[in-house]
Amino acid sequence: MAQTIFDAAGGQEAFLKLAHAWHARCLADAVVSHAFSHGYHPQHTERLAAYWAEALGGPPTYSTSLGDETTVTRMHSGNGEHLEMDERAQVCFAQAIDDAGLPDDPRLRSTLEAYFRWATRRLARYPYSPDDVPVGIPLARWSWDGPRDH
Repeated sequence: MAQTIFDAAGGQEAFLKLAHAWHARCLADAVVSHAFSHGYHPQHTERLAAYWAEALGGPPTYSTSLGDETTVTRMHSGNGEHLEMDERAQVCFAQAIDDAGLPDDPRLRSTLEAYFRWATRRLARYPYSPDDVPVGIPLARWSWDGPRDH
């Protein structure tokens, strides 16, 4: 059985470090920080780490106790189009990989960056209203080869 992206990155602790590093980068960015200007959940980074970890081959912590893709998508919907913010968030993510000290593995890095670009596009699909998001979307998962069917 091939190693998961979750395991290659270093497991749950690595995703927690990545979520903290990404969040810090976002808060420091003049454009991306706007997304957090109205507040955020006190366990934002822990929840984000659980979401990313599950999406990338880790345990189902997010979907068994925190929500599904509908939950995540609704949180990111109804804010209009924000291409510049999304692009800058992707740059913050690439930098956070280094900040978090993830393994220096080109395949891992390119896979993580591709996942984040894909996930960002998915979360931007409903710019007008959270009510447009369908109910019951399963958590989106990503493999070394790209998106996985549910």
